[in-house]
Amino acid sequence: MWDERFLKLAKEISSWSKDPSTKVGAVIVDSNRRIVSTGYNGFPRAVHDHSSRYNNREEKLEIIIHGEINAILFAQRSLENCTLYTFPFMPCSRCASIVIQSGITRVCSLISDSPRWKTSFELSEKLFKEANVNVDLLNLQE
Repeated sequence: MWDERFLKLAKEISSWSKDPSTKVGAVIVDSNRRIVSTGYNGFPRAVHDHSSRYNNREEKLEIIIHGEINAILFAQRSLENCTLYTFPFMPCSRCASIVIQSGITRVCSLISDSPRWKTSFELSEKLFKEANVNVDLLNLQE
């Protein structure tokens, strides 16, 4: 029940992203189910976020900050033993490394069969397993 609530919140937060192709939301919660931080994917502060930049995939991918990373950066406190909720899918392998480094010990997201992210998600799962980060991938019905 709590996992579903926080995933729905991550979904809502994802809608704040200006990225027209992939909107990612993240919520970090402590062991008492208190929200520690939230984030969504977007450009760094003070960097112009014109639609032309979002539509230039090559440039966008070089400068966009993923939702998970924004949530970690905005937390302003230790994330030891926290849970990260992400929507619409689990963290990519680059984010997984930062999630591990931040001290987060559980990731909860949705099952994804996206062929574009398949290799990255497989590496994320391998990294999380090696670092003893629990991963729960749910199949929520809308």
